[in-house]
Amino acid sequence: MTTNNTKALSPIFWISTTWFAMGLPFVALSGASSIMYKNLGVSDAQIAFWTSLIMLPWTLKPLWGPFLELYKTKKFFVYTTQIFTGLVFGLVGLSLQLDQFFSVSIALLTIIAISGATHDTAADGVYLNELNPTQQAKFVGWQGAFYNVAKVFSGGLLVYLAGELEQRISIPSAWMVVMFFYGLIMVGIGMYSIKALPSGEESGRSTSLKEGLHTLKDVVVTFFQKKNIVFSLFFIIFYRFAEGQAVKITPLFFKAARSEGGLGLSTSEIGLFYGVFGAIAFVLGSIVAGHYVSKKGLDRSRLMVLCAFFNIPFVAYALLAAFQPTNLQLIAAAIAIEYFGYGFGFIGIILFIMHNIAPGKYKMAHYAFGSGLVNLGFMIPSMVSGVISDLLGYKDFFVWVLIATIPAFVVSWLVPLRRPEALPDEQT
Repeated sequence: MTTNNTKALSPIFWISTTWFAMGLPFVALSGASSIMYKNLGVSDAQIAFWTSLIMLPWTLKPLWGPFLELYKTKKFFVYTTQIFTGLVFGLVGLSLQLDQFFSVSIALLTIIAISGATHDTAADGVYLNELNPTQQAKFVGWQGAFYNVAKVFSGGLLVYLAGELEQRISIPSAWMVVMFFYGLIMVGIGMYSIKALPSGEESGRSTSLKEGLHTLKDVVVTFFQKKNIVFSLFFIIFYRFAEGQAVKITPLFFKAARSEGGLGLSTSEIGLFYGVFGAIAFVLGSIVAGHYVSKKGLDRSRLMVLCAFFNIPFVAYALLAAFQPTNLQLIAAAIAIEYFGYGFGFIGIILFIMHNIAPGKYKMAHYAFGSGLVNLGFMIPSMVSGVISDLLGYKDFFVWVLIATIPAFVVSWLVPLRRPEALPDEQT
């Protein structure tokens, strides 16, 4: 399948950089930007709302996926969006020097989100088009590995760098440098992708706009015709209901002064804790969960266990908010516990989409719809989390998070699961 300039190259040479380029902007927008705005004096409510709203393109990306067939190739969209994203990151850095930095930078980050979502759709297409089923299975683990490397690099190393620079230059200048780093990395990957990505796809497109619209309509209609789709949608939305609130506020809680109910950590400490302890725990949790479900698949009891691992560790943050410890090892341990649970439990919703949502005529498109709705289930509670946090204070907010885990347990217990022996056409 892979031809031309990449014939002699292993797919790992382009999978590694492409999935790193997937993770970098997503984590920059969903996580690192929150700490940046906190340090620049933006309120928690504004941070939570706007840095959640700008993630909407990752939910809506299935809507324009079919139209990428109308022009050029998926390879073209991959490397052009990588380079474009890098250039816009540079503009974000420059915008931080403006008096109206918040509104301008949010607008630019929204453009990055649209570009990033388009990149991800095209990259998935390259992967599915260029690799046969055996190769797809062989390299799927590497996707997650390099995506998580980007997560560690963005949420850990670059945040740590920002914290160190803040002590030497102004906060806006420190984050400007970090945004330039994001930009240079993305542009560099884009230039590499021009040569490294496989070119086996035909450049002439036979799909018309009318055909694209017809396909999109059929994708949407058949998605909502799936068996037990209402129950499935409730599960997708509520599985992450508590996580969406906790994850958005936690770094703000870590950064806030102790007099405000926070832990008063430095930016460097937050980057170090997330980039080292959080990352290691997340990878371990994912590996353990993979072994847990690999032999017998996903049944109701296993889904409940995954849900418990995903939600119960938020108790660690509630205890941190209640007692405000100064012991850094204790704080690091709490982060490790939560990230292990996150890595272990998140596989539950991924397997659910693979087994209960994706099978059928439009497997790739329906998987994209399902993953987009997963992002929506994270985004909506994230948007309101800042208001709730401001209203309750950090201590009571994390108590509320524990209460907010209840819907996840309810939907995990009630949602119908597809029988392992069920035929694919039962889901269409």
